[in-house]
Amino acid sequence: LWIKGYNFFASFIQAARPEHLSQTVRQRSKRMILDSIGVGLVGSTTPVFDIALRYCRLYSSVAVSSVYGKPGVKLSPTLAAFTNGVATHSMDFDDTWHPATHPSGAVLPALLAASQMLPPSTKPSGLEFLLAFNVGLEVQGRLMHFSTEAHDIPKRFHPPSVVGTLGSAAAAAKLLSLSSAQCCHALGIAASLAGAPMANAATQAKPLHVGNATRLGLEAALLAARGMEANPLILDDIPGCSGFSAFYTIYHPKPLSAPGEHHEFLLEKQDIAFKRFPAHLGMHWVVDAALSVRNLFVNYAGSFSPSLIRSIVLRIPVSKYINRPFPSSEHQARHSFQFNACAALLDGEVGLGSFSESSIQRQELRELLDKVVVEHPEDNVANFDKMYGEVALLLHSGDVLTGKCDTFYGHWRKPLSKESLLKKFRSNASHVLPEEKIEAIITLVDNLENLSDSSQLTSTFPHMEH
Repeated sequence: LWIKGYNFFASFIQAARPEHLSQTVRQRSKRMILDSIGVGLVGSTTPVFDIALRYCRLYSSVAVSSVYGKPGVKLSPTLAAFTNGVATHSMDFDDTWHPATHPSGAVLPALLAASQMLPPSTKPSGLEFLLAFNVGLEVQGRLMHFSTEAHDIPKRFHPPSVVGTLGSAAAAAKLLSLSSAQCCHALGIAASLAGAPMANAATQAKPLHVGNATRLGLEAALLAARGMEANPLILDDIPGCSGFSAFYTIYHPKPLSAPGEHHEFLLEKQDIAFKRFPAHLGMHWVVDAALSVRNLFVNYAGSFSPSLIRSIVLRIPVSKYINRPFPSSEHQARHSFQFNACAALLDGEVGLGSFSESSIQRQELRELLDKVVVEHPEDNVANFDKMYGEVALLLHSGDVLTGKCDTFYGHWRKPLSKESLLKKFRSNASHVLPEEKIEAIITLVDNLENLSDSSQLTSTFPHMEH
């Protein structure tokens, strides 16, 4: 039975209105926008961002859209989206949803670039921008919910490269006021531009997944607006002819109810996870468990004394790409249970500086990594809604100290407070912005619904000073 889920999505995108966004959805999505801008700004200081920017400047003939952290630099809209998407995921510091994906980085850069592209007479308002952002989130979330495979930590495709590309296309289609038929084709075109393998996790190529998602989704919408067509059944589950099911083998699409009738945005009931330090989300469980057992150890021994430790047992889910005993680069370290646990034990914290080359290569850290033993309890599943982290210190004295984390601070079950989110944003933005511009962005995002021109969000980007 074909349900024509594709057309349901297109109708949903076209029919969504600002009044369909509840106060909860508005507030949560504005937190996501602020956090995403912050991680993009600090991400503009990374080597992988510099590579992406140098590449894009080769091709920038219609330079109208701003770039995070680079005063006066403008690129074509799609290349600005790409570059800012790379910045957002360059440190793995961006938000994470459930089922697992990084939703904001795939959508926000495309909308920022498109808002600058449009002529003054058709600039979208802040409320229209917020609506388009939420449409992009909703499409990503619904597609993930159609697959039971997508609920677990991924093994084949990196989710933002798949659902993020379609989410970007949906958001851009909404912002550009495409017709229902054009929305339908934008999603189909985006499906042909989607997908990146998990094997590139923990490399400089991984941030390209988010950069490409936001760029190619915008390109799909621009192509659809100019008359390009695609298969209108590509989001359906059609035996013998894979559409979206090529990315998720267990895929059962369902119709979307029209917005405003019985439809509740997923962000209403499924909040977002914000990271306190720049690493894969799974690291946050082991870091909090390590900090917990470190406190017990300091109380036990009077100070942190590695010589008293015989072995360090990590009880973690099975997930090959984040099980890295001896990482040799910053990107590998951001994807290593072992490294993050040991860094937390040694330093009492994990932050931006933890992933520098000098920090990674420390002899005392290497000695701790040599003591790590990994266990995979059957009840610890590779799922961000169910997993836990446990760190046990087996001492030469025979004593055993254990720390466990079921829900870290920043997870959707234990959301960051407004104060914590603002502290993170100010810290990230301070790497490239003066204080008055940081506060201006906070105010603009907080009052987004009242902006007459959403491109004002980018007004702080081109005139940055150190």
